[in-house]
Amino acid sequence: MKKGRLEAFSDGVIAIIITIMVLEIKVPEHGDNLKSLIPLTPFFLSYVLSFVNIGIYWNNHHHMLYLVNSITGSVLWANLTLLFWLSLIPFGTEWMANNHFAPVPVAVYGLILVMCAVSYIILAYILASHCGKNSELAQALGKDWKGKLSTATYIIGVIIAFWYPQIACALYALVACMWLIPDRRIEKKVIHRETSATEE
Repeated sequence: MKKGRLEAFSDGVIAIIITIMVLEIKVPEHGDNLKSLIPLTPFFLSYVLSFVNIGIYWNNHHHMLYLVNSITGSVLWANLTLLFWLSLIPFGTEWMANNHFAPVPVAVYGLILVMCAVSYIILAYILASHCGKNSELAQALGKDWKGKLSTATYIIGVIIAFWYPQIACALYALVACMWLIPDRRIEKKVIHRETSATEE
């Protein structure tokens, strides 16, 4: 199967997820000064963290699929699983903000991030398996220590959230910072492929 439809569908779902999140930041009913925005601080901080996370997934998803020429039914289901967990981020974001980063909402938010990370890893390895162990994608992924470290950090954050939710949020943000720059392993392969195509 060609990958174009999967990419278009994924882009659309991710765009909707981001739109839903920003709509949860309500305009103050009363007040026309900066002080009236102070109650929105938890919502804004949660939104920024979630927006960055979703942006990272979209960016790396795009780069990863660039190295793939075709997909299978297994890839479609793995991709839907990733989109399912990504679609829960707005729920976790709002619950966490509404409760001012209380322990349980922060832990649930972290659990959603864990499942997003696991789903992405599964999708990546199904794609790599489909492309073959000597493919550009398989070589770029390698043993994926960065992905495994990110998932482990999320899990630690979920556990810590029950006692120190602020530290848990800091760990979630730390993982986001790790991925702000597109995955270098895959990006190098993308650049190499583009350069080779240009030379030909």
